[in-house]
Amino acid sequence: MNKQARTAIPQRAAQSGFTLIELIVVIVILGILAATALPKFSDLSGDARAASLNAAAGALRSAGAIAHGQALVNGTAREASSTVTLEGVSVATVYGYPAATAVALRAAAGLNAEDYRIATSTDSDVPTMSASQLAIQPAKNPKAACAIIYTEATASTPATVEIPVNTGTAATCL
Repeated sequence: MNKQARTAIPQRAAQSGFTLIELIVVIVILGILAATALPKFSDLSGDARAASLNAAAGALRSAGAIAHGQALVNGTAREASSTVTLEGVSVATVYGYPAATAVALRAAAGLNAEDYRIATSTDSDVPTMSASQLAIQPAKNPKAACAIIYTEATASTPATVEIPVNTGTAATCL
C-alpha cells in the first residue's frame, strides 16, 4: 500500500499585530480621505458669516415690522421720535420703526454684541453709507464687503434692511 507520509506542518504561534504593509495601506487610505474631506470643511467660515448676516437681516426686518405694528397701535407711528415697548424692552423709534442706533437695534432685534458689530459711516471697514444708516457686520473679522445696511425711516419711507450688491456672500465674508 502506498501510504503517503504525513509530515506535520509546524503551526506558527497566533499572529499578534499588523504587518508593515497593512499599516501603510491604512495610512494611505486615511490620507486620501483626509485630502478629499478637508477642503469641504475649510471653506465653511465664509458661509457661516454670510448665513449669520442673512439671519440678522431677517431679525431686523421682523423687529421693524413688530415695532411699527406696536407704534400703530400706540398711535405714535407718525411721530419723528418716540418709543415702543417690545417684550418689556423700551425701543426708540423714528416714524414707528427702530431708530438707527446700536442700542435700539440690539434691543429690537436681539443682536448680540459678541456676534454682531453695529457700525456707523465714520467707523473703519464699513461700506459707503449715509449718516442715517448703520452697518451690521460679524463681530469677528469685520469687512466692508461683509455687511448689511439698516436705513432709518423718514416721514415718507419706512426703514429698510438691505444687503448691498456683491456683499454678504461666502466669498466676501472670508
